[in-house]
Amino acid sequence: MEKTYIDALPLTMNSSEKQETVCIFGTGDFGRSLGLKMLQCGYFVVFGSRNPQMTNLLPNGAEVLSYSEAAKKSDIIIIAIHREHYDFLTELTEVLNGKILVDISNNLKINQYPESNAEYLAQLVPGAHVVKAFNTISAWALQSGALDASRQVFVCGNDSKAKQTVMDIVRALGLTPLDQGSLMAAKEIEKYPLQLFPMWRFPFYLSAALCIFLFFYCVVRDVIYPYVYEKKDNTFRMAISIPNRVFPITALTLLALVYLPGVIAAILQLYRGTKYRRFPDWLDHWMLCRKQLGLVALGFAFLHVLYTLVIPIRYYVRWRLGNLTATQAILKKEVPFSTSTAWLYDSYVALGILGFFLFVLLGITSLPSVSNAVNWREFRFVQSKLGYLTLILCTAHTLVYGGKKFLNPSNLKWYLPAAYVLGLIIPCIVLVIKFVLIMPCVDNTLTRIRQGWERNSKH
Repeated sequence: MEKTYIDALPLTMNSSEKQETVCIFGTGDFGRSLGLKMLQCGYFVVFGSRNPQMTNLLPNGAEVLSYSEAAKKSDIIIIAIHREHYDFLTELTEVLNGKILVDISNNLKINQYPESNAEYLAQLVPGAHVVKAFNTISAWALQSGALDASRQVFVCGNDSKAKQTVMDIVRALGLTPLDQGSLMAAKEIEKYPLQLFPMWRFPFYLSAALCIFLFFYCVVRDVIYPYVYEKKDNTFRMAISIPNRVFPITALTLLALVYLPGVIAAILQLYRGTKYRRFPDWLDHWMLCRKQLGLVALGFAFLHVLYTLVIPIRYYVRWRLGNLTATQAILKKEVPFSTSTAWLYDSYVALGILGFFLFVLLGITSLPSVSNAVNWREFRFVQSKLGYLTLILCTAHTLVYGGKKFLNPSNLKWYLPAAYVLGLIIPCIVLVIKFVLIMPCVDNTLTRIRQGWERNSKH
């Protein structure tokens, strides 16, 4: 028991390296949170403020002095103020000479200034060693112990010793430093907190476009067409019936689009006879956001399941069943049981259940906490082999749903096929091409290319 307790102590206190003093310029939310975290980890913290007498919210144990007095207390100074207020630092050039200045600032928008804030700080105080760090961590993450937030801290700087000192502090706070190189990387690091779902934009825009197109397509077939020819008001279908057609089609299409770029890449490599040529930028970006496409597809599949579960309690469904039962009772007739129809419906439901189960499994294994627990071969097996099996099951689920009416001309309305027919186009194309690619004569050549063989190589 005593050994376990003693081993746990160095994580938060009593390390000789942590007894050094760290100066923080600025007493805002982030400066206070960072100071509190450092105090908890055993550092001595001194704050520099323009009004030392008016700071009442600072953590207990921290000293508050003027900027010049605080700078003399430590060789490590964290600049927790906005770039607009950096000008006063020129008055402290002599005091800051040779010290480590940690720039943690961010801007309001990308490319707000021609140079990064850290490079601007280095120009103002040329005698100091400027290091960029902590700008990707929020005050909330520091207060919560980073248990529910990212622990990664991007660090860059021109002086290797100064950068290493800052990285040691990052580790002492329980965070993970990532060395990004020289101070030239600061501009890119400062863009990270300003990006709004950069890898999710394409999946969101694509899914939104698909949903809008399919919704209006179904409205034309199921609402406008009956009204024009039969004067029937089917507008109530826009609440549940039509969305429950749009969501599964969107999910299936997005799932197929997860595997389509890999198929295109394989075709390009076969055509070029080498793997040492870059793919087009659009294909690179497409391949990088496949995980996001799959998760968005899973979200639409969940919506399809939920909408399907509420079908029995819909007024329209209960009304139809009630009328059908009453009619059969009055006429003393019953619909004969059809074994083939039962097989068709049960197969449709079974394929949907199995496909959704594998779909959820793909989503779970894409989570970092799960994917980090499996090796590369296991992850590739789930995402590739089981992924294609999921696509096959979901495509079969849609095909069986169409059943005998799949190619029936009477199912056309204004020469428009049912929406699920459109949803089968991309999945079937992907599966057909993939079937060709896994044929031994093609797969062997592709494998050799991916192992480094080149068709036109002179060596």
